[in-house]
Amino acid sequence: MPTVSVTRRTFFNAAHRLHNPSKSDAWNKKVYGRCNSPNWHGHNYVLEVTIRGEPDPDTGFIMDLDDLHTVITERIINKVDHLNLNLDVDFLRGVIPSTENLVIAFWRELELALPTGLLCKVRLHERERNIAEYTGD
Repeated sequence: MPTVSVTRRTFFNAAHRLHNPSKSDAWNKKVYGRCNSPNWHGHNYVLEVTIRGEPDPDTGFIMDLDDLHTVITERIINKVDHLNLNLDVDFLRGVIPSTENLVIAFWRELELALPTGLLCKVRLHERERNIAEYTGD
């Protein structure tokens, strides 16, 4: 049976601050610039989750996309939307919430709730020109 990839796109808004507490304020300001603002800043994120597998012969689906949407909503969106990624999100405690680190953390959250081997890619658009993706280790 052929293998197919399907992507579900969703959206959330969140605030964060890029700051490495083990470095000086001068270092953080130089490296992160405006993203190091102590008063935070926000983004309108676009999250894409891609699954890959063989379509079920009875349904034609790899997975019901409503079920995938539910997993994404419960594991990610409900935990990050309109929140502060540095302060409010348990699974991001101690993580510098760069787009690169977010896709890894989101992958780990989703991987726990999906059948083994189904998750193919997590892609996060921080803004139109900044996109990170993670395909697992």
